[in-house]
Amino acid sequence: MPASIRIIPHADGQDRPYQAATVHGGVVYPCGQVPVRTDGVVPADFAEQVTVCLDNLERVLHAAGSDLDHLLQLTVYLADLADFDAYNAAYLARLRGRPLPPRTTVQVAGFRGGKRIEISAIAAVASADQGS
Repeated sequence: MPASIRIIPHADGQDRPYQAATVHGGVVYPCGQVPVRTDGVVPADFAEQVTVCLDNLERVLHAAGSDLDHLLQLTVYLADLADFDAYNAAYLARLRGRPLPPRTTVQVAGFRGGKRIEISAIAAVASADQGS
């Protein structure tokens, strides 16, 4: 990988066929965030799944020198669009007081293991010295 691209490994140290995030040109590209808590459990409650996804995203962004205030764009994948209102309420509660990024929400055929949401994001690095 070119030296100008910084790799952020997974915090849990597990070997996966992808990185937790890459950073290039002052932009963070995290992998999709699923609702798996740090103890490995997927919550049954959908609102908690939304919160866990955003908590996981926040951890990856911090490791890359960013945070939820620097989100540039979100793509949200829902297993059922009937969950949109519950998703939106949990999303707004978790991001209250922060700038809300442009967002796309789509329905997908489904997820494995009881997951009902995945969030993909792009964020700016919080300061220039933490860039590429």
